[in-house]
Amino acid sequence: DDVDRAYFAVFDGHGGVDAANYSATHLHVNVGLHEEIVKNPAEALKCSFQKTDEMFLFKAKREKLRSGTTGVSALIVGNKLHIAWLGDSQVMMVQQGKAVTLMEPHKPERE
Repeated sequence: DDVDRAYFAVFDGHGGVDAANYSATHLHVNVGLHEEIVKNPAEALKCSFQKTDEMFLFKAKREKLRSGTTGVSALIVGNKLHIAWLGDSQVMMVQQGKAVTLMEPHKPERE
């Protein structure tokens, strides 16, 4: 189609780099292949985070890996910005020199 799309992501490994590297290698593929990517990008992001997590958990169990990761991704579709995150990673947007709050960070005391 003629819709411009851009994808950005950052992963912060915890207890090693295995989960972060795995996510960096697979999440964008899962997003791009998701059946809802064109009609519902937010759903594609959510499902792809879950699928990537399940895929890594299977690999981690098989290979006895013990790391984890936080992650944040931004998907721009046309003139819309879709954000997905896991853990305490955050996205910051600056508009006309001012920070725009896009998300409330994960904190242990927050439900």
